[in-house]
Amino acid sequence: MKKAEENKMESIGRSPVRLDAKEKVAGRTIFTVDLKLTGMLHAKALRSPFPHARILQINAAKARALPGVSAIVTGQDYPGLLGVSIQDQNFLARDKVRFVGDAVAAVAAADLDTAEEALSLIRVEYEPLPGLFDPVEAMKVRDVLIHENLAQYPLAPGIFPVAGTNICNYFKLRKGDVGRGFRESYIVLEDTYTSHMVQHAHLEPHASIAQVDPSGKILIWTNTQTPYFNRKALANGLGLPLNKVRVIVPPIGGGFGGKTYLKAEPICVALALKTKGRPVKLVYTREEEFQVAPVRHPTIIRCKTGMKRDGAWMAQETELIFDTGAYADAGPRVCRSAGLSAAGPYKVPNVHVDSYCVYTNNPIGGAFRGFGVPQITWAIESHLDVLAGKLGIDSIELRLKNSVEEGSISATGQALHSVGLKETIQQAAMKIGWGQNPGPNRGKGIACMHKSTVTPSSSAAFVKLNEDASVTLLCSAVEMGQGATTALAQIASEELGIPVEKIAVVCPDTDVTPYDMASVSSRSTFFVGNAVRRAAADAREQLLQIASEILEADPKDLMIEAGNVFIRGFPGKGLPIAELPLGEAFYVGAKGRGRGKPVLGRGAFSVEDATPLDRETGQGKNPSAFWLYAAQAAEVEVDRRSGRVKVLRIASAHDLGKSIHPVAIEGQIQGALVMGVGTALYEEMELEKGKVKNPNFAEYKIPSALDAPEMIPLIVEEPHANGPYGAKGLGEPALAPTAAAIANAIYAAVGVRIKDLPITPEKILEGLRKNKKAAGISLEF
Repeated sequence: MKKAEENKMESIGRSPVRLDAKEKVAGRTIFTVDLKLTGMLHAKALRSPFPHARILQINAAKARALPGVSAIVTGQDYPGLLGVSIQDQNFLARDKVRFVGDAVAAVAAADLDTAEEALSLIRVEYEPLPGLFDPVEAMKVRDVLIHENLAQYPLAPGIFPVAGTNICNYFKLRKGDVGRGFRESYIVLEDTYTSHMVQHAHLEPHASIAQVDPSGKILIWTNTQTPYFNRKALANGLGLPLNKVRVIVPPIGGGFGGKTYLKAEPICVALALKTKGRPVKLVYTREEEFQVAPVRHPTIIRCKTGMKRDGAWMAQETELIFDTGAYADAGPRVCRSAGLSAAGPYKVPNVHVDSYCVYTNNPIGGAFRGFGVPQITWAIESHLDVLAGKLGIDSIELRLKNSVEEGSISATGQALHSVGLKETIQQAAMKIGWGQNPGPNRGKGIACMHKSTVTPSSSAAFVKLNEDASVTLLCSAVEMGQGATTALAQIASEELGIPVEKIAVVCPDTDVTPYDMASVSSRSTFFVGNAVRRAAADAREQLLQIASEILEADPKDLMIEAGNVFIRGFPGKGLPIAELPLGEAFYVGAKGRGRGKPVLGRGAFSVEDATPLDRETGQGKNPSAFWLYAAQAAEVEVDRRSGRVKVLRIASAHDLGKSIHPVAIEGQIQGALVMGVGTALYEEMELEKGKVKNPNFAEYKIPSALDAPEMIPLIVEEPHANGPYGAKGLGEPALAPTAAAIANAIYAAVGVRIKDLPITPEKILEGLRKNKKAAGISLEF
């Protein structure tokens, strides 16, 4: 048994310098947008000005004749279907367009100016169709269908569209008898909460390069979070075997879910197939990021809650409506994920949830740091605070009374494990001085969250031990700023007894690095981490077997520490790993027999007992490999004259199982908090008949460093039996409770309850006016 297994962690729980830190600080990291290949062409897409229209004719003759133009493609060139939840999208629009920005043609040219000029020469004749921009209206109508062939589209498992409608997924969750629960309640409160459309606003825009080699193989360099999905989707869409598509992912300049699945890649590939081996590069402009790239789904959420006089939660009925825009993308999965969390992280015996994902002619809704959980958390946690006020119970007390615990049964029937929710509530509340008077126009608020992870899914890893005792780690986890490569290197280091700085992690490459489902859903530490741990353990066993022959000892009696192999109990009798025959042949004794033995550890991980959810009830014993829990407590100050809100501080406590790299965890929490402040107070995409009116950072406001409050990251460790060293994950949860915590603090400060995001000064002033009018006070401030 090696040192780490004696509970003396050498790498886990420490914060070594990140493997990518020096290159990024020095500006030497090469992102996809930086790549330049010999003979590279530049691509631009001609996009629809209409939200919904038939394509009657495309005339590109003049554009094809323009000097410098190498290729032009339209949707008619590639009939294959693409999509992660529902295959409802072509490489480019065919027959009709479904949102402003839908690509109808694309050009590859010698430079961007020529490509832009070529676009201006393409003539498209459209027949405008009625547009649908309100998801509630889109659910009801039958004479305007955005996807007439919805019933014929191939579907991913667990996706249930409603044929003949614009509803592309309908998720149901049923537990107990909500009618009886409401009858037995002292109070029943019903209200509706809405959330708005926001952009990911990652610094690096979507970018892809595609090239076809002489054998016909397609090579793609792209900033995607899902390399293996993209390879399979493109291969299937083109009718190619998987080994004819290679996806390479350099480091990514921010993702947040926005770079999942296919985005810029289909247009790049479509053009590259016609450029006779010359690579084609497509980079979205910032305006395209707003109009074409995925957004966070706007939602309408109706909550009806019943409680006893003492605050015992008896029943929860929730209806969620997600505006997924023109194509499904990840929307149906977002709808399902939010539906799973629609009763909050609480013990509720009677639950009734209807979650709808609805097509409209708005921009496409996709994954956004939480897969719908920020939206449902906004509604549930705001609603819960209103109930606390009506019952006269402290908000912390009400949450603690109903919080899930170890062994609690979830709304889906799952026995919960690794549940640190109550400790997160207590720590967050303590750190902001809950119960202490904050002063005039100041208030404190609390909000909690829980989130599942995508299950089933699987990951694999290889650990290659080099001849000089350095290590090469091969896996397909995508580094996008979250620190995944360093955390995974720490896991390998812990297993091997080799320092982190001697481990290099290879960027995802579907021809080189093994399979991983995706870098989404806060799953990489748990799934890829387990695969890496198993691969490193496999490599360690191979290494000890080789060393045993040299040291003439049983492998079980050997241990590895600081790059040396020791016989247990004899620390002085060690052998540097670099002196072991890991590659080149060498001679042993008088026989002179060569024994070069390469070491390549292999590991894989999946959840073997994952269970699908029942279509009618949403019940299932193990629909999620783990659940993440968090609580945030916010303190704000409100200016009654201007309505402006200043967030003074936020304590953010997270149960993440086990901390692998504490400093990286704190950074994740801080980054998410700033993003949460932005989506709560500043950010909103403004639309007019599907067209974005503020598609740039001059008009779309994101928070700056000056808007960041005091941030108090708190780590709670409730180890998971199946996690690597007990770890679960973190990426998404730190964003989810922020808006509700701020809204609840605003109510505590000035008595204004905001139910519709974002929280703007105008809404607060209107609330103050209504409060004064209701109290019979003069409206003069």
